Amino acid sequence: MTYFTYSFFMNPPCRPSERRLIQLYSALLHNAHLKGFIDGEIYQGKAKYACVPGFNCYSCPGAVGACPLGALQNALASTGHRAGWYIFAILLLFGTILGRTICGWLCPLGLIQELLHKIPTYKLKKSRITRLLSYLKYVFLVIFVLAIPLWYGLRHDMPMPGFCKYICPAGTLEGAIGLLSNPGNSDLFSMLGVFFTRKFVIMIIIGAACIFCYRSFCRFVCPLGAIYGLFNRFCLVGIKVDTERCNGCGACVRHCGMDIRHVGDHECIHCGHCMEVCHQKAITLKAGKITLKAPALDAEREGQSAEKRKKTGRIAWGIAIAVLCFALLWFNVLDPAVKSVASSAASESVVELCHDPVPEITPSTQESDAQETFESSAAVGFDVGMQLEDFTITCLDGSTFHLADTRGKVTILNLWATYCTPCVKELPHFDALYQEHRDDIAILAVHSSMITDDPAEYLANKGWTIPFAVDTDDDMIWGIVNGSSTLPQTIVLNRRGEVIYNQKGSVTPEMLSALYEQAAN
Repeated sequence: MTYFTYSFFMNPPCRPSERRLIQLYSALLHNAHLKGFIDGEIYQGKAKYACVPGFNCYSCPGAVGACPLGALQNALASTGHRAGWYIFAILLLFGTILGRTICGWLCPLGLIQELLHKIPTYKLKKSRITRLLSYLKYVFLVIFVLAIPLWYGLRHDMPMPGFCKYICPAGTLEGAIGLLSNPGNSDLFSMLGVFFTRKFVIMIIIGAACIFCYRSFCRFVCPLGAIYGLFNRFCLVGIKVDTERCNGCGACVRHCGMDIRHVGDHECIHCGHCMEVCHQKAITLKAGKITLKAPALDAEREGQSAEKRKKTGRIAWGIAIAVLCFALLWFNVLDPAVKSVASSAASESVVELCHDPVPEITPSTQESDAQETFESSAAVGFDVGMQLEDFTITCLDGSTFHLADTRGKVTILNLWATYCTPCVKELPHFDALYQEHRDDIAILAVHSSMITDDPAEYLANKGWTIPFAVDTDDDMIWGIVNGSSTLPQTIVLNRRGEVIYNQKGSVTPEMLSALYEQAAN
């Protein structure tokens, strides 16, 4: 038995520290939509427009807010259409108030790294090499977070969140694996390929590195930590050193797991571990002039302040628990977005259990005899072989799309969003098919009700001729076609309005042509 295993079992971990409890609390608050893990769907309520402070994937089934790093990339990709003042302001706010205190106390991914490092193995110590490697995160920030989104946004008018797409382990763990682990999303496995395998390998490498090297992702890769580190010198909340008490022994730097040169520099995550090793009791965690955490001083002063700190702590934890309880209740029960999803699922269940034929579609007096021959007796639903429920929606150009009026034509519905790179890439394929078979095909591209860019402004100079619409706030069309947060999604109907294809994932021109031929015959 190795020394590490022996020490782990002979000296089991004591109860969680105050910082660990706050980390766990923050992780739960970041992912308060627990219902998402049961349903296999991400939360899409209004709160998703707001950024959380820590590194937490937008696509995690439990996430109740947007990741600030993903929002920054999306804003940069949209530079040609709008300025991303909101995300710049929120990063400035988080940075000036907390700096990298977010990394040490609030970031869910930071918690995961620290738990991985608890696994008893040989641990790599920091050195000049690790200190040099700590600057790599600024390279990742410049190339993947700034340059790639700006290049694709300005040059190609296409969203391309470089870091999220090519590297982010949180996106793979929380987003992809979080959704794929739900049995209801088994159809998503057909979308996986080499790209997912590559990102999965990157996640495994980063995770393994965190076992042997303290917070490897945080120290060497994380661009969000690089941004927050720029604010460390003047952030409101952080570690402060009493220069009158400090004797310059350097114990704080030697015992720190991060690659700091001095307490409070751009690599410091303000975790407070240095307080425990400072023999001079010179280090405190402060919010301005207010002391949040301090080392034990002389017995008399400690006795006077202990009771006060205990009372304040109880009040703070009471408020925090009340906030958490409200968040859990809101994001799982009370939020209108959650209610609409539940009512949509209930209506879908009723449709599946109904044995009656499709409700009568009363043709207008102007309908021709030819149109009547394309009526269907299939049950209403979104599965292959079923007849899609009728709907009417107003398009962005002011026209009206009525599904019943498309009988006799091949009909294709495409669910997309401006922030979805695969969606934007495939839209020209739909437009080309529409131009080729314009008299025999009906196509509608429906944007998600989750808006980050103005779809009308985004489409203004594209020159595409297919009708575009934005789904309603209650996700009317999403509910009708069994749409999800995974985009894009394509639904193809034959001339009788029956579903022959309803799948998530991108389509190629060859696939669209084949689907058209299948639906037309």
